[in-house]
Amino acid sequence: MLRIHFTTEDLARTRLAVRPDPLWEIAASLHRLQSQLGRCAHAAWYRDAREAITTRKLGAEVRKLLFPLFPRATYFPDFLTPAEARHGLDSGLDAILDTPPSRVRHEIGLLAQVRTVPADMYRLADNDVRADLVAVLRKYHNAVIAPYADRMQARVDAECARRGRDLLHGGAEALLGGLKPAMRWKAPVLEVEYGGGLDRDLHLGGRGLLLIPSYFCWQKPVSYADPDLPPVLLYPPAPSAPAPRPRPAEASLSALLGRTRAAVLRTVTHGATNSEIARAVSVSTANASHHTTVLRDSGLIASHRHANTVLHTLTPAGAALLRLSDQDRRSILQNS
Repeated sequence: MLRIHFTTEDLARTRLAVRPDPLWEIAASLHRLQSQLGRCAHAAWYRDAREAITTRKLGAEVRKLLFPLFPRATYFPDFLTPAEARHGLDSGLDAILDTPPSRVRHEIGLLAQVRTVPADMYRLADNDVRADLVAVLRKYHNAVIAPYADRMQARVDAECARRGRDLLHGGAEALLGGLKPAMRWKAPVLEVEYGGGLDRDLHLGGRGLLLIPSYFCWQKPVSYADPDLPPVLLYPPAPSAPAPRPRPAEASLSALLGRTRAAVLRTVTHGATNSEIARAVSVSTANASHHTTVLRDSGLIASHRHANTVLHTLTPAGAALLRLSDQDRRSILQNS
């Protein structure tokens, strides 16, 4: 159990990441490759990842370098997921390169306490060797993470829409209270189910907490081992409701196209309920419900139960449709 202790100042400084953290996603995805946990939920990605690793001849580097550095264990080095990565992959990789050699040696030593590590892993303290690691991380990201960028962002967008509503209606305590079942808010402490039977306390001390929704994190949240680092908590968002069985393609497509429905789709960009859609598009709530049903059956939106309402958010396919050029979008609408 990880117990995170908040002060009033920490509650005010608690925030939610609005995009996936590329290095945390690399770490979590490598855990998925090494474990049966979450295999079914990520079955399509697992198949694609194994194919990409084989096609790009990354297998040896993943097995001999990345798996030992990111084991399914109670610890992996904190320097591999620097805070700078929230600004993008390049910033995160630059931070890994800039890690002081003494810290690298120390954290590899901590890793050696929980699992056997290759003797030459300590050579990562050398900048040139660490540059080779950064090159492998970039290749791995390009091969197995980048192709899923839209799906990852859609998952984070949906989570931000849900948690943003908690924050809007009940403040930071409501946001923290909604992070069930892996976390329980017992003011002023957030109790977190943590892997490996770890039991420790983290006192934020006015620094606040950055919550990072993760596509590949499975069941149990993850944080830094070093309590002096900027506090973060990587966690798996609540799953969306299962999509209904799709209708025949022609029926779904013909039902989808239309100006009102396109307006409904745009309204859902940042999350919306049926009543909010009805006000934005000037239709009845029943009519808004009909449109969202068609959009959900067509795979363009996902629906999530939120308190006494249903919150609709875009799926990757819906987001991709909205990114079409104006000419392509007009073409779709003209065929309705």
